[in-house]
Amino acid sequence: MSTIAENIAKVGVRIREAAQAAARDSGTVKLLAVSKTQPAGSLRDAFAAGAADFGENYLQEALDKQAELADLAITWHFIGPIQSNKTRSIAEHFAWVHSVDRLKIAERLSAQRPAHLPPLNVCLQVNVSGEDSKSGCAAEAAPALARAIAALPNLHLRGLMTIPAPSDDPAEQRAAFARLRTLYERLGAELPLDTLSMGMSQDLEAAVAEDATWVRIGTALFGERHYP
Repeated sequence: MSTIAENIAKVGVRIREAAQAAARDSGTVKLLAVSKTQPAGSLRDAFAAGAADFGENYLQEALDKQAELADLAITWHFIGPIQSNKTRSIAEHFAWVHSVDRLKIAERLSAQRPAHLPPLNVCLQVNVSGEDSKSGCAAEAAPALARAIAALPNLHLRGLMTIPAPSDDPAEQRAAFARLRTLYERLGAELPLDTLSMGMSQDLEAAVAEDATWVRIGTALFGERHYP
């Protein structure tokens, strides 16, 4: 068994144990393998070990991997900050976008989604910690923005995403994710949402406890990143 396969198995155990502790069905928590900076061969190994959904932050890197791995039935998710000049390629080459935080970006993705593809699954990114350095709309702006995105013709608003301030305290981790869950529940009263994208390698247990449906895992699968 390769190291990546072993790591996928270990993360699967963590997800199952966290779901069991939260009295949840572990099948409601999906693994998104965060593969930025990883070579295509590592993604191929991860796919062989059962990972089917991969999250990429950098557009050109992602497009190169998509071309190299075109023989695999991978579902591609874009999870990084989005510049206006990148929306067309994102709309054309991804099934999911987790990092929509402005109406302008959502409108461009909708307008540029090819007609032969199904609506683009999107999550509204919310800055639950109020950090200036983090992408995401303010929590108070999220309801109006979510309604506007949900009305766009070629997008399917699935739910919310967040990257809270890092913390080693499980209580602080849960508190941040609980803020997103509470907002999700409020919005879910009027919009058909089904997705909470939250939790990474260091805090997935707290995210699962607060009803995450996608956990975005990179380091725990692939090891520490080495940026070029």
